[in-house]
Amino acid sequence: MKKIIIAIDGFSSCGKSTMAKDLAKEIGYIYIDSGAMYRAVTLYCIEHQLFDEKGQVKEEELKARMNDIHISFRLNPETQRPMTYLNGMNVEDRIRTMEVSSHVSPVAALGFVREALVRLQQEMGKEKGIVMDGRDIGTAVFPQAELKIFVTASPEIRAQRRYDELKAKGQEASFDDILYNVKERDRIDQTREISPLRQAEDAILLDNSHLTIQEQKEWLKTQFLKATHA
Repeated sequence: MKKIIIAIDGFSSCGKSTMAKDLAKEIGYIYIDSGAMYRAVTLYCIEHQLFDEKGQVKEEELKARMNDIHISFRLNPETQRPMTYLNGMNVEDRIRTMEVSSHVSPVAALGFVREALVRLQQEMGKEKGIVMDGRDIGTAVFPQAELKIFVTASPEIRAQRRYDELKAKGQEASFDDILYNVKERDRIDQTREISPLRQAEDAILLDNSHLTIQEQKEWLKTQFLKATHA
């Protein structure tokens, strides 16, 4: 069976990462979480005071430090899930906090950040046999991907999922704050100048608002089989 690149794009909190991880594990592909890479840069900015008092990124300072930011993924031997590492430190849990979520969009909108991470992502995908999810994988990172999926769900359903996820981790969460964050990230992601969030012309739309995890898994496996036997 030929190896392909699978690009999964879509709105925040649609469960893209979970579905991409599950699919990669089932078909024996490497999973790359592009969103985690932008979150790692955001965490670096927070830890190095690269946001001003208004929450704006100190662009020139970040630009000067980009070569000091090293992002990699390593498999957790127990769960066989990839964990995100920033400069050698496991930051998987820290990049999933609301603090990072509320700062990531302006960082991801910076051209020099996107250029650096897109280069890294393209390098990771040279051998094919990967599943990558994000905002611009099928449009900017791998426009040649053999299978492109664009995921959507209503803002309210996405906010509820995020709320449930944070509460399950024992973190404080406000549904209204999360809903505002979801809508604000949609606005920023869709209107940024560089690689805005949009559905690629050849992407298959998946609205998972009312799908069970099992229904989604079966749908994804069907699309994968179609693409590899085309």
